[in-house]
Amino acid sequence: MADAPLALLAELTHRCPLRCPYCSNPVELTRASAELAAAEWAQVFQEAAGLGCLQVHLSGGEPTVRRDIVEIVASARAAGLYTNLITAGVLLDAALMARLVEAGLDHVQLSVQDAEEAGAERIGGLKGAQARKRVAAALVKQAGLPLTLNAVVHRQNLHNLAHLIEIALEWGAFRLEVAHVQYYGWALANRAALLPTRAQLDEATGIVDAARIAHRGRLVIDYVVPDYHAARPKACMGGWGRRFLGVSPAGNILPCHAAESITGMVFPNMRQTSLAEAWAESPAFNAFRGTEWMPKPCQGCDHAERDWGGCRCQAFALTGQAANTDPACALSPHHGLLAEALAQAGETVFRYREFS
Repeated sequence: MADAPLALLAELTHRCPLRCPYCSNPVELTRASAELAAAEWAQVFQEAAGLGCLQVHLSGGEPTVRRDIVEIVASARAAGLYTNLITAGVLLDAALMARLVEAGLDHVQLSVQDAEEAGAERIGGLKGAQARKRVAAALVKQAGLPLTLNAVVHRQNLHNLAHLIEIALEWGAFRLEVAHVQYYGWALANRAALLPTRAQLDEATGIVDAARIAHRGRLVIDYVVPDYHAARPKACMGGWGRRFLGVSPAGNILPCHAAESITGMVFPNMRQTSLAEAWAESPAFNAFRGTEWMPKPCQGCDHAERDWGGCRCQAFALTGQAANTDPACALSPHHGLLAEALAQAGETVFRYREFS
């Protein structure tokens, strides 16, 4: 069995004021009526701590749409977990911030869609979002909490990457995550509008490398590159079901935050199965652990225990079979699909994330 998971991703809701076309939520969004109650989340947190998790990422959707978000934070703290709120910030005000801090919130991760107001509004689909985010960042700093900015980058906003780094410095973030879009769920539906060119990727990498040197000791920059220009796949989430544990708004227990994009796969639910049982025994978690499941060319490859076959969700999205070699690998028989996608990129119209 894999080692204990280090962290829990708690997707509290799929509701969100923003409509980002690259959202990592599944295309079939969970309605509020199906969401876990605060008491059920408290049970999840206790079980996660017992399993060995040290921290919880409170995410969504937008977690602050939940009226019981303060109660949820308090129950995570009571379980002994380090609490990180992943938020768009557009619903944060001084009163809520104070209550969250009192409940035991440890850290805030604030998303930004673009450096320019117009671009942020177009990508996020919400007027005035940038100004609200600036206020939210100030509230986090005033509360004395560490602030991370998360900038999801793609063809439509990479020209503003240097400015996004300036915003992170201006707003007082100690860490910036520059994350290229990963293509499943809503991002897959918008791939032609989001895929960057190789020239954009190379320029972005140069900007990040320079900024890391220029701002060393002041700003930590994490950088997640897109797979579509790669010759080797990433070890997605450290390998399927190896270090990551997620729970969806409806209580499904997941080995990867995008696992529900693999249609037809059945995941255990916390209302019937404990987290420990799901982690150790469920067919879903064990489906792609280790190397025995791997087809050739992964089977016997020197990289098999480094990249663990790459991303199962990407393999499914591109080939229809989650067990196939990730097409990001140059040895994959499906590697040509990436070049085809890049050749088709260049759209400007988004399919916005929304409930159907």
